[in-house]
Amino acid sequence: MYLIGFLEGSCVHILDLVRDGIHAYAAFPQVPLQGFFVGLAILDPLVAVLVALVHRTGIWLAGAVMVTDVFANWWGNRHWLEDGPARLLSLSPITVFGLFVVAFLLPLQRTVAR
Repeated sequence: MYLIGFLEGSCVHILDLVRDGIHAYAAFPQVPLQGFFVGLAILDPLVAVLVALVHRTGIWLAGAVMVTDVFANWWGNRHWLEDGPARLLSLSPITVFGLFVVAFLLPLQRTVAR
């Protein structure tokens, strides 16, 4: 599941950059968020490769990337709480995947360590 999720994220971020260039995330007024989302075009594939190779670093990196990604998406879209709370439902898939990654972080680490 980790691999599928990070491959999907890789495709999304790479396609965003191909389509809109470096300004793909200009809708986010915070420049650090824009930079982070651009950086996911490198981080997501890196995590996917490390996870595919069953490398323990990939599991920890997956957790760090997902915690940061979920936080960045919720922070960057917090205006939806006032503008249109129903739009927050679009953050459900990334939130659920983020919770999945974090929930299985330690069990997966233990399994790989054996």
